[in-house]
Amino acid sequence: MATASTVKLKLLIDKKGNKVLFAEASKDFVDFLFYLLSLPVGTVVKLLKQKSLVGALGKLYESIENLNESYIQPNQNKNTLLNPTNPLFATEVPLLLTDNQESNTRKVYLCPRNYQHVADIPNVACPHCKVVMNIETSIVKSVAANTGAVADGGFVKGVVTYMVMDDLEVKPVSTITSITMLNKFNVKDVGALEERVVEIGINEGLKLLKASLECKNVLTGVFLGNKL
Repeated sequence: MATASTVKLKLLIDKKGNKVLFAEASKDFVDFLFYLLSLPVGTVVKLLKQKSLVGALGKLYESIENLNESYIQPNQNKNTLLNPTNPLFATEVPLLLTDNQESNTRKVYLCPRNYQHVADIPNVACPHCKVVMNIETSIVKSVAANTGAVADGGFVKGVVTYMVMDDLEVKPVSTITSITMLNKFNVKDVGALEERVVEIGINEGLKLLKASLECKNVLTGVFLGNKL
């Protein structure tokens, strides 16, 4: 990674068509893209509120924010909808969309009498004995069952470079796939192609998330400003 909060991406651009054909990406960027699929809807809305979220979800989110606590069931918490817990370890993906105050280790809560159930938030009533679940504990990182080795984190292995298409389709890079892609785009003049390295931080990450919900030429839209 370029810094603790950025990753690099190499774009192959068709200058005549003003279009990103595809990008070469490391494990960090691919992990980030796959991480987007794990984000709860409430987190997506929260992240994009300042990016003029299109649609009614923004208003729905504001409705929950403004709803008086007296209307909420006693066993419910508005925070579970407004700030849902991401299902993945924050340390296992590039921290592009992680709230600065989110813990690097995910916490869960146990019942002091019965350890058969866990809760994402504290002070939930145990479904077995109805006692408040407030014993804080951490989720252990995954360990390979056969080798006992701790995984590197994230989703994909870092031993290869990955190709990311304009519509965010991901596949491992090989000489054959690169040539196939150039043929697919009917590239006749290699001189019309440009390689450009870009750094992706929080702002670019948010733009990628927003564009992925609005169009299919995501990389072109974000880095060339040419949405179709």
